[in-house]
Amino acid sequence: MNQITMKLNADKLIMMALQEDITSEDVSTNAVMPKAQKGKVDLICKQDGIIAGLDVYARVFTLLDDSTEVEFFCKDGDEVKVGQLMGIVTGDIRVLLSGERVALNYLQRMSGIATYTHEVAELLKGSKTTLLDTRKTTPNCRIFEKYAVRVGGGSNHRYNLSDGVLLKDNHIGAAGSITNAVRMAKEYAPFVRKIEVEVETLDQVKEAVEAGADIIMLDNMTTDQMRAAIDLIDGRAETECSGNVTKENIESLISLGVDYISSGALTHSSPIMDISMKNLHAEG
Repeated sequence: MNQITMKLNADKLIMMALQEDITSEDVSTNAVMPKAQKGKVDLICKQDGIIAGLDVYARVFTLLDDSTEVEFFCKDGDEVKVGQLMGIVTGDIRVLLSGERVALNYLQRMSGIATYTHEVAELLKGSKTTLLDTRKTTPNCRIFEKYAVRVGGGSNHRYNLSDGVLLKDNHIGAAGSITNAVRMAKEYAPFVRKIEVEVETLDQVKEAVEAGADIIMLDNMTTDQMRAAIDLIDGRAETECSGNVTKENIESLISLGVDYISSGALTHSSPIMDISMKNLHAEG
């Protein structure tokens, strides 16, 4: 997805988030700030981590009022520390108050994903294995969450269902067999997409190899099963390990030498990073 497309999609999603939070008006803000008043507020880091989503954070405020100014003292991918002043937002105090929660929700969530991903990616350093995310993302937040994975040092699996062929257990059940599913996929999208097949047993591994799968996903197998599967594949397809992969158990998988390890936990289980807007004050 190019930068122009990403920006257009992001703007629409950010506006939806703002409309969810401000259905008719911000009653609290309008009560204490009935007229426009210029002010400033600090963006403060309250937890060590990897920052991600600064542009999205700023865009929340400029969509509410394009005269809002945001100055950052760090950039996406930087390691930030507790107490660090990461930026200053200047503008109509009503905008700063009304946009605060949505802006922080994006920044905290994306930074949490980047931080967790970075911790997992560090464990894979020096190996041949690429760390991938999955489609287990928050609805309407995939564009932000997958970006955060990249900031943290991971890579993206397919972005959506149009990106690649991944034949999972139910696809195989619908087709009748792995062999049928791979054949039908090749006929539908020849020379265009790699075909990945999810397998759970060694018999399925053998069938996937013989059917000509490009990538074989070893799903929820034991370490011994995966080692046997990799020997059976013997370089005839790329290999991916998947299924309940977390920071706590990933080290046991590195020695297998798989091409990819995919982890839904990168997006669905990473804790948010604690970030606050503090010291709001009027100017002029």
